[in-house]
Amino acid sequence: MYGFFGSYWRFDLGRGTGRRIPIEASVLRRTLGGVGLGSWLLHRESPPGVDPLAPEAPLIFAFSPLVGTGLTTSAKFAVVGKSPLTGGVCDALASSHFAIAGKAMGVDAIVLVGACEVPSELIDGRLRPSQSWGRSAEETAQALASHGRVAAIGVAGERLVRFANLSADGRHAGRGGLGAVMGSKRLKAIVVGGEQPTEVADPDRVARIAVGLRERAGGEATAKYRELGTTGNLLTFDRLGVLPTRNFQQSHFEGAEQLSGEAWRSTRSHRRASCASCTIGCEHRIGYGGGEQTRIEYESLFALGPLVGIADPEIVLAAARRCDELGLDTISAGATLAFAMECGERGLLAGAPRFGDGEALLSLLDDIAYRRGLGARLAEGSRRLADSIGGGSMDFAPQVKGLELPGYEPRAVQSLALGLAVGTRGADHNRSGAYEMDFSEQVDRLRGDERSALGAVRTEDRAALLDSLILCKFLRAALEDFHVECADLLSAVTGFDFDADELREVARRIVTLRKAFNIREGWRPRDDTLPERFLSEALPSGPAAGARLPRARLEGMVLGYNRARGWTDAGYPRRAQLDAYFAGLGIDVDSIRTCESPHASRAESVAEKVSV
Repeated sequence: MYGFFGSYWRFDLGRGTGRRIPIEASVLRRTLGGVGLGSWLLHRESPPGVDPLAPEAPLIFAFSPLVGTGLTTSAKFAVVGKSPLTGGVCDALASSHFAIAGKAMGVDAIVLVGACEVPSELIDGRLRPSQSWGRSAEETAQALASHGRVAAIGVAGERLVRFANLSADGRHAGRGGLGAVMGSKRLKAIVVGGEQPTEVADPDRVARIAVGLRERAGGEATAKYRELGTTGNLLTFDRLGVLPTRNFQQSHFEGAEQLSGEAWRSTRSHRRASCASCTIGCEHRIGYGGGEQTRIEYESLFALGPLVGIADPEIVLAAARRCDELGLDTISAGATLAFAMECGERGLLAGAPRFGDGEALLSLLDDIAYRRGLGARLAEGSRRLADSIGGGSMDFAPQVKGLELPGYEPRAVQSLALGLAVGTRGADHNRSGAYEMDFSEQVDRLRGDERSALGAVRTEDRAALLDSLILCKFLRAALEDFHVECADLLSAVTGFDFDADELREVARRIVTLRKAFNIREGWRPRDDTLPERFLSEALPSGPAAGARLPRARLEGMVLGYNRARGWTDAGYPRRAQLDAYFAGLGIDVDSIRTCESPHASRAESVAEKVSV
C-alpha cells in the first residue's frame, strides 16, 4: 500500500496497552485521511451519547496519505473527537513535525481511549507519570524533546476548560475543546518518534508535482500571507464594516489602525517563519514587552482586541501569548469574555469586566485556565454561561451550537452567515469558505440569496477535501484546477486511480459523515441558526450601517443549502444517501435518525413563503 499504512494504533490509557487495528484499503480510499478518516474513526470508536469527557470518549490523531511525502504544507495532523463545548463532532488541525513522526510509526491514525490513573505522558507506547503537570505545552515539549515529537496540553486542558486546545511545535489544534478531552484522560503529552518512511506509488511523478507546488506556493498567489500574514485582514475588514467589535454590537473599531499588521510591521520587531514542510511562510512573530516576540494571527487579534474593545497593542499581544501558554483557544476565550463584558454592562453578571479593560482581560485569562472565581463560569463557554445567566442573554451570546463565532460580522457577509449557521463544528470560517462569495461580485454580501447556498456547499466540500488530504487552505489559491490537481497528486502518491468526480464524491461523503455523527448525538434542525442579535438587529453604524439579516432570509438560505445537498428540507440526509455514501464503512445507518419525508421545522414552515 502506498501513501497509507493500512492500520491505526489504538491505545487504552486505563490498561496501558495498545494494538494495531487494520483499515481496509477501500475505507482509506473513501475517507482519505485527516478529518475524513478521523470522522470515520469517531463513528467507529465513540459510543452513542457518550460524554465527551468520559474515559470511553476517543481522542483521535489522524494523518493523511500526503504526510511524509515532502509536498508543501502536507505536514499536518487532525485531532478529532466529540467536543465538550458543542456536544457534536469536532476536528482541529495543526501543522508540525509531530505529524511526520506520528505517521512514521507506520500508522494512519492514533486513537486514545480510557483514562490514566494519574497524570501521565505517553512516550514510545509506554505510560509514565508526568513531571510536567501544571506546566505549559511549550515547557512540556522542551522537557520531552529528547524522546521525540510532542503534542501536549496546557493548564487549561488539565482543568477541563471547555475551549482548551492542544499544541505541537508551538502550533495549536485550537477549536472545540479537544485539549479538555486530553486532560480528562489525565494525559499531559503524547510523544512519537517513528522511522518508517511513507512510500509513494510514483516517486518521479510526486517529485515533479512537489517542485511545481513549491514554486506556486511561493508565488504571487500567496504573497499577501508572507507580507503581513492574516493580520492584514484587520484593516480591510474594518473598512468593509465586517470587523466584530464589542461583542458584535458594532462592526467598525476606532482603534483598528494601531492594531493593524501594517502598523506593527513598521513600528515593531518582526520575524516571519514557516510551518513544517511549508514554503508559504505565513507565520508572523511580533515584538512586544521590551523585546519578546509572539505569534499573532487575525483571529487572535480580533478576539483579544476589537471584540473586547481593547486597542492597546501591548495588551493584545500579551493576551495572545498568555492564551498560548495556558492552552486556551483565543477565539472562544475572547468571545466568552466579550459576552461577559456586555452582560456586565447590562447588569446581568456581577463582577464582570468592562470593555477596554486590558488589566482585567489578562487577569481573567488566568482565572479561566485555573477555573478561579468568575473564570470558572467563563471556562464553560458563552452558551453555558448564558444558560446560567438567563435574562435574555442567550440572544447575544456569540455562538452557534456552542462554538463561539470567528472574526466576521454575519450581517455584513451573509453567505458566510449561512456557512456559520449550518456548520457541523459550529460557527466556523475554516470549514466553510462561503465568505469568498461575499467578497466577490457574484452576490450582494449584505443580502444573501440562492447563490449563497450553492457557494456554501461548494466551499464546504472543498474544505473537507483540503482538511482530509491534509493541505493548507492558503494553497488553494495556487491550484489552477482544484479537483483535477488534487486527484493527480493523490494518484501519484497512492497508486489509486483518482479522478475529479471521485474526489467530489469523497468530499460529499465526508461532510455527510460529520453531519450524521451530529444527528446521532442529538442534532435537530433548530440548531442551524444564528443568535437572535443577528436576526433582529441592524448594524448601528460604520461602513455596513443598517445591514440586516432577517430570520426569514436566513431560514430560506438554510432551506436552499439543504436542498442543494439533496437532504430533506429539515436538513436530514436521506436514507438512500447514507446507504450509498457509507457502504462498506461499517457504520450503523439505523442508529442515525433519517427520514425520507419532511420533518417539522421552522425551515419547512416558511418553505413556500420564502424565495431563496
